[in-house]
Formats: sequence, structure tokens, C-alpha cells
Amino acid sequence: MPQVVYGVIFHWLGGLASGSFYVPYKAVRKWSWEVYWLAGGFFSWIIAPWIMALLLSKGVVPSIMTVLRENPQAVGWAYLFGVLWGIGGLTFGLTMRYLGMSLGMAVALGLCTVLGTLMPDIFKQIAYDNGIIDNIRTQPPYCVILLGLGVCLLGVILAGVAGMSKERELPEDAKKDAIKEFNFVKGIFIALISGLFSACMAFGLQAAEPIAVASKAYGTGDLWVGLPKLCVVLLGGFTTNFIWCLLLMLKNGTLYQFFTSTIDDPDKKGEKVKVNYSWNLFFSALAGTTWYFQFFFYSMGETRMGEYQFSSWTLHMASIIIFSSIWGLCLHEWKGTSRFTRFILGVAIFTLIYSTIVVGYGNLMKQSNAGEVTPDPAAAVEAVQEGIGDAVDKVGDFIEDAVESFD
Repeated sequence: MPQVVYGVIFHWLGGLASGSFYVPYKAVRKWSWEVYWLAGGFFSWIIAPWIMALLLSKGVVPSIMTVLRENPQAVGWAYLFGVLWGIGGLTFGLTMRYLGMSLGMAVALGLCTVLGTLMPDIFKQIAYDNGIIDNIRTQPPYCVILLGLGVCLLGVILAGVAGMSKERELPEDAKKDAIKEFNFVKGIFIALISGLFSACMAFGLQAAEPIAVASKAYGTGDLWVGLPKLCVVLLGGFTTNFIWCLLLMLKNGTLYQFFTSTIDDPDKKGEKVKVNYSWNLFFSALAGTTWYFQFFFYSMGETRMGEYQFSSWTLHMASIIIFSSIWGLCLHEWKGTSRFTRFILGVAIFTLIYSTIVVGYGNLMKQSNAGEVTPDPAAAVEAVQEGIGDAVDKVGDFIEDAVESFD
């Protein structure tokens, strides 16, 4: 099976992780947003990245630290873009607070998709005169990938249209029940900021590429070479979020919630309430770890996309919106809407899925030009189906083994 098919599947898994991470946060009780967001952040930006990198990188700690010391410029730029991306990640959580999963992710990730995919290549065109314009003129596979980006953007727009239709149809009390802090104007403004700065992740990963190259030179397997560079970029994101959450905790007087199970009741002023500290911490950790796995699978998928690794960003964003929209349906955010609105959402999801196929086919064409594969559309579809079947079988085997171990 062509490697690019595995790459598409990995990106779908990453989209599933990203689209699902906010669900465990809904089980956190009574903690302030800045408290559970930072608690989860320790796992998503620090603990999980380093554990996975140390487990899967060759030579464990010595090789990772050596690679980072030998590439100070890459580390510096990756960290800086990580700090900027942290602003997008921070406001991303706020976007979902005010708009809900479906509409919030559609707006923020739509802008992020276009900027994150095209801007690194546009920068190459300006700096080296061999980027996007030259590729459009001379590389048909490149044009197919841009077509896939356009299809993805259409899917994002359709998802946004469905979200706005939903907001017009739902009564105010229903909106508040599904999204307790719903605020359309504030949510849209924050979503635009989130999309702009979230695209810096694409720059950060590109800037950190020398780290991946050096990690491979030290013996790390091709599939895992992207994990060490995630440690640097995500550290930058942690810095931004830590500073902001700490300021909020000092302002709101909520820092103490980290150290006690008896807190001020946010729903009844002047009263105390006892929370299950262990469960709150568990669900925050689960949310943060789930969030990290989007980039864990992203780094794996990127290694399978061939020369046009930039297309990974489109696949990643499309997959996130697909699964976040599905979760929005599961969490009843669309309850009470018309059949027309749900139909538009269904068309959006289908369009986004189709965009991943178009982008994947563009990469197949490029690999064919290099003599690696034959770009037969029927074979590509069959390969995708086989890959999905294999993935489902492996997940089923894993679950079966886990159940047997408990028995």
C-alpha cells in the first residue's frame, strides 16, 4: 500500500484526537477554566510529549538532549513560533467556550488551514524565489494539492454556514443549555485571533525540521523523527498558556483550587463546595493527553507524505473539523435544528473527507513522478479502504487483548 495512504490515515487519527480532547473537560466539576486548562496543559505540552519522545527516540535522553544542543537556531525559532502558536491555542479553548465545538472550530481552523498550509511556501517564494509560484507553474501534483486545499476551505465554509444557521434556529435558552457561555460576537472575534496565531504551529514545525533530521542521524526510526521537535514547539505553547492562566488565577483568586478539594461554589456565591479533586485532575490529564495525540499522529503522518509535507497541515485541519463536527452532533449541539441545517452540516463533512482524498491523490501523483507508485485513482481508493480496514482490525485486536487482560 502506498505510504501516502498511511499518512492520510494517521492524519485522520490525529483529527479524531483533536476533535475529541475537549469532551473530558466537560466532566470536570466546579474548577475554574484557567485551573483545568492549565492542569490539562501540563500533560499536553510537557509530560506526554517528553514521555513519547523518550520512549520512541533512539538512545532515549542522551540523543534527544544532544540533538537539541547541536541545533540551537532551530530550537530558538521553533520555541518562538511555539510561543506565538500558544496564543492561538489559548484562544482556541476560549472559542469553544463561546461558540461551541462545531462553529468555533470551523471558523478558527478555517483561517488556520489556509495560512498554515500556504504561508510557509509563500515565504520560500519571497526569500528564495522557488516556492508557491514556481511550483504552480511546473508541478501538476502541487496544483492538485492546492485544489484539495480549496475543497477543504469550501467544507469549512459550509460548516460555518451550518453553524450560523443553527444559531438562528435555536432559541436563546437552548443555546445556553448546549453552550452555557455562548456569545456569538465575542466568540467570532476570538476565533479569528485563534486561527491567525494557530497557524504559527506550521511555521514552528518547519523551523524545527533540522531537529528531526539530526534525530534520524542518531538512529531514530523514520516514523518517530518528528517527536523530539514537538517537545520544543509545545514548550513554547506551554509558556504562553502558563503565563496567561497564572495571571487569570491571580486575578480571579482561583490559584488555591490546585491545592484543596473545598472551593468557593461558582454557582452559589458565598458558599463552599467539595469537589472530587482526583477525578477533576484525571479528566484534565485525559483531555490534555488526548490533545497531544493529535500532533503525535500528525508527526507520523508527515513522514509519509513525501516531498510535499506541507500538505499535512490541510489534512490535519480537515480531519479535526470532521471529527469535531461529529462530536458536536453527539453532544446535542445541533438538537432542535432543521433538517436543512443538518443536511448542510452533512455536506460539509462529506466535502472535508473528499478534500483529504484529493490532497492524498496529489501526493500520490508526486510519488509517481519520482517512480515510486502509479497514480491509479481506483487503486488509491482501494488502498484507502484496505488501510481503514487494517486500522479497524488493529484497534479491535487491541480492545480484545485489553478486555482479556482485565478478565
